[in-house]
Amino acid sequence: MPKATRQKRNGAASSSPYAPSKPARTSNPIFRMNTDLGQHVLKNPGVAQAIVDKADLKQSDANSLANWLNGKIVLEVGPGSGNLTVKILEKAKKVIAVELDPRMAAEVTKRVQGKPEAKRLEVLLGDVIKTELPYFDVCISNTPYQISSPLTFKLLSLPNPPRICILTFQSEFASRLVALPHSPLDSRLSVNAQMYAHVTHILKVGRNNFKPPPQVDSAVVRLVPKSPRPGVAFEEWDAMLRVCFGRKHRMLRAGWIARKVLEWVEGCYRQTCALEGIPIDEGGQSGDMEVEPTIGETANRNIGEAEGEEWDGIMDVDDNPIPNEQDEDGDDELPDFFKQETKTLNGTTSKRKKKGKVAELVREKVRKILEDDTGFADRRAVTLDQNDFLRLLLAFNKEGIHF
Repeated sequence: MPKATRQKRNGAASSSPYAPSKPARTSNPIFRMNTDLGQHVLKNPGVAQAIVDKADLKQSDANSLANWLNGKIVLEVGPGSGNLTVKILEKAKKVIAVELDPRMAAEVTKRVQGKPEAKRLEVLLGDVIKTELPYFDVCISNTPYQISSPLTFKLLSLPNPPRICILTFQSEFASRLVALPHSPLDSRLSVNAQMYAHVTHILKVGRNNFKPPPQVDSAVVRLVPKSPRPGVAFEEWDAMLRVCFGRKHRMLRAGWIARKVLEWVEGCYRQTCALEGIPIDEGGQSGDMEVEPTIGETANRNIGEAEGEEWDGIMDVDDNPIPNEQDEDGDDELPDFFKQETKTLNGTTSKRKKKGKVAELVREKVRKILEDDTGFADRRAVTLDQNDFLRLLLAFNKEGIHF
């Protein structure tokens, strides 16, 4: 009796020339995700619903005027194919979706075409970092990893910041953003963000919840901007933190007495004296004269040289979460839009003498601030909290040094 043939699990029995041929699987080149733009679409509806629920949106019912007025205008950054957008439209009064890819903008528009939700969806085509955003109450974003830091600080820098932001970040970036003072992950990123907002970790999202899956896991973070906003000039606050966290495990004294840092501080002191009409005693020393750059030029060049890197004005922390040799935090610079305009003399430049009396005066002021006024000379940046950094900034201001 002949032996019965069994179909193999791997489907090898179907390889007979008489077996019906299966249609070849063809990929759709139009909607191939561009991972260079950070396109990783959230495909898990449960995670999408959880993100919307965390935003605490009010139900907008067209039949109820009270509920409609209480509805929220939501900004969504990078809607992709609209999986998260349709969940937001169920509860939001209006959704403003900002999309860089025209293909995705057309796809999310088709998701609601011919439905009542279409009237409540506005799609803006462009780069969210460069786009002037309209008013909105809540921001929900499956954030492209490349713009995590610029987007965070653009939202916090808005004249009318949103009530709450629910943002999905790369897990490593989110961990540094919510890092507590004195923790190993404490960095300039966390100190800056937590100065202007309450930051909490609310949800962990595995990489398999996205299509295509990224190489790392993600996390959802809630940002609630502080109201009223702290009355601290951000350019001063961040400039000071750049020096402190240049080598966060190094004593503050070593960071602040570096030659290039002292030259930068001297330039800031001279600018402040010139703006306030305070005469500077050069000590009558002779020597070559050189033009002192403005605060912005000196900060960009001198501190960058002191830390072995150049300041390009963008905090590019997403592409490589592993700290490098030049920056122990893994943090680069904050975006230009969050910096206030640098104070400059109207068409005038101050001059200084090399190794003059002012340089010695500034060096003594820095020593007094670190050793006598604050006692932070032998402490590291990771051992300080927000109040300590505010004390340090106040001490510099009292000595006539404004960054």
